[in-house]
Amino acid sequence: MKTLMGSIGASLTATLLVGAAALAVQDAPKKDAAQKEHQWLQQLAGTWQVEIECNLKPDQPEKSQATESVRQVGDLWVIAESEGTFMGEPASGVMTLGYDAEKQKYVGTSICDGMSHLWVYEGTLDPAGKTLTLETEGPDPLTGKTAKFRDVIEIKSPTERVLTSSMQKDGAWAKVATMTYRRAGRGG
Repeated sequence: MKTLMGSIGASLTATLLVGAAALAVQDAPKKDAAQKEHQWLQQLAGTWQVEIECNLKPDQPEKSQATESVRQVGDLWVIAESEGTFMGEPASGVMTLGYDAEKQKYVGTSICDGMSHLWVYEGTLDPAGKTLTLETEGPDPLTGKTAKFRDVIEIKSPTERVLTSSMQKDGAWAKVATMTYRRAGRGG
């Protein structure tokens, strides 16, 4: 009798496990499908030469150069890794960009080796599909106080784009940097 009860119990347990597994597969989250907003990001993939003009001190503009490598993470995200100089010092950084379909906003982050602040972006694309405007907050590099920033990525052509970074001062937007990207190669 114990053997019969054990067999029935094992059989019942196996049946329940198979049924639970089947339900789990049916209820598994589905992978997000790429939308046109995600496809817009894919044009950033590749290797870029970057010319930087920094206007933190408008009377003393700084020029530098960098190389940026942008790769896709599936069809939904891009990661941009840069190496170069900034204000005469070696510098590197990483930016992520994606599109949050639920928020209906572009989202991303940015870090660099000279700052402990994690920049968190949220933004929108203009109706023509040429300009992505990203908003964020972070430390003013001159005062350390929290300020609002706006990074605008404008697609000039398949081989050129410009990022203009502005900071809000006394209610007005002041340009602090312009970065011109020229395609050096495809990638992704």
